Amino acid sequence: MLTLDKIYHAKYVLKDVIRHTELIHAPNINKNCNIFIKPENLQLTGSFKVRGSYYKISQLSEEEKSKGVIACSAGNHAQGVALAATKNGIKSIICLPDCAPISKVEATKNYGAEICLVEGVYDDAYKRAIELRDEKGFTFIHPFDDEDVIAGQGTIGLEIMDQKKDIDAVIVPIGGGGIISGIAFAIKSLNPNIKVYGVQAAGAPSMKNSIDHQKIERLAAVSTIADGIAVKEPGQNTFDICSKYVDGIVTVTDDEVSSAILAMIEQHKLIAEGAGAVAVAAAMFNKVPIEGKNVVCVVSGGNIDVTILDRVIKRGLQTAGRISQLVIESPDRPGQLFQISRVIAENGGNIVAVHHDRSNTNTNITGCFMHIDMETRNFEHIKKIKEAITKAGFKIWE
Repeated sequence: MLTLDKIYHAKYVLKDVIRHTELIHAPNINKNCNIFIKPENLQLTGSFKVRGSYYKISQLSEEEKSKGVIACSAGNHAQGVALAATKNGIKSIICLPDCAPISKVEATKNYGAEICLVEGVYDDAYKRAIELRDEKGFTFIHPFDDEDVIAGQGTIGLEIMDQKKDIDAVIVPIGGGGIISGIAFAIKSLNPNIKVYGVQAAGAPSMKNSIDHQKIERLAAVSTIADGIAVKEPGQNTFDICSKYVDGIVTVTDDEVSSAILAMIEQHKLIAEGAGAVAVAAAMFNKVPIEGKNVVCVVSGGNIDVTILDRVIKRGLQTAGRISQLVIESPDRPGQLFQISRVIAENGGNIVAVHHDRSNTNTNITGCFMHIDMETRNFEHIKKIKEAITKAGFKIWE
């Protein structure tokens, strides 16, 4: 059984292995409450997963270690298992979905693991890992539904309690439920008055649905930029613990996650992956009742694929009204772009791209459309610019 003693034992085992990530005050995430970030994105391997995987491997028998270990992962658990196995002189094989970010795949290789790419998502990788376990006799290291793994993740809760004595609430990402199970169990065991809220991606709400309907449910499909929590079905252990200790589960959209990633980059120079940013997104967009409270948001990982980081930042800028595209109908004659540009400049907008379209059949044959990309401050600023352009005699198409 999971016990507080086991979590304290995990803390002792991990004391010379992991980084004790210090809380970072984040006053601008939500000005209606007092936010602190627990930056597990700065952890060894770039995520919290090393805590649970290392503790689990440390508790294996010599016979289990001799067989080698196998795991499945969207990427972060893979790196944790690979590092822990290599440090303990154990062979490791990791099954990853073929959609896993290249950066996570290469990092897992660099930690010493053998990689098995599986077509599909995390659950398909899990199925293949179980098949290989049964065929070859490997010891399986579950990414979340294991009491030793959960105990390792629970050390985050112990650290939070040590670092901030007057915490009112903790917000935690949920995929399969390992990290929130460990944190919630540890915190509620020490102080039942502290609220623990879970956050899932709107495109992968497996734990939320299961808790809402009081039984484990499996999603037909998942779709989210938060690949680290794109889990179709929660575990039995994690479902039971979340049912008992978690005060509520909410969801955030990919646009909200992108905004949170952008906010952490700009305000705190921290890189979070999609799964790592969901707790901050929930706080930013008031998804949980935290007004006037001292709140810790757990940023669970930072292993974002750099090839999509630019797109995520752009989406975050769009969501915040920091960039905008206007489609403006205009007579096709000299000086029109100059007039439009002057109006935008006089109102503080910054044009970054212009596309001149004469072929659109929706306009007069002597007219044209101008597609203008611009940088703005917020949605109020965009509204002000649109009103000025309309006042100048141009038509804006939505």
